[in-house]
Amino acid sequence: MMEVIKNVFSAILKGNLLLRLNVGKYFIHILYVFFLAWMLILCNLLAENTLDKVEKNKAALHEKEIVLSDRTFELAAASRRSAVRQKLEEMGSNVQEPAVNATVLKK
Repeated sequence: MMEVIKNVFSAILKGNLLLRLNVGKYFIHILYVFFLAWMLILCNLLAENTLDKVEKNKAALHEKEIVLSDRTFELAAASRRSAVRQKLEEMGSNVQEPAVNATVLKK
């Protein structure tokens, strides 16, 4: 039993295991199966990498949406009349709201 394992191991290392098993006529088919298996593994790895990129992009997009909503809220808060008036007073500006409505000119 030990000698059989030793012979098989030496045949594998020398590269003539298939010749000892008399499957030389199927060698092209065996190479084709190994090639197909390799291509399948490669395609699976590429698909997995693509899915990882999609998940990372979804997370980044979610973070950007949060930042956008925060900035939109800050902009809406800053555009209120009371906030604008308060900022102008803090800056020491003399600009005030008009006392009368604007006059509409006709063409």
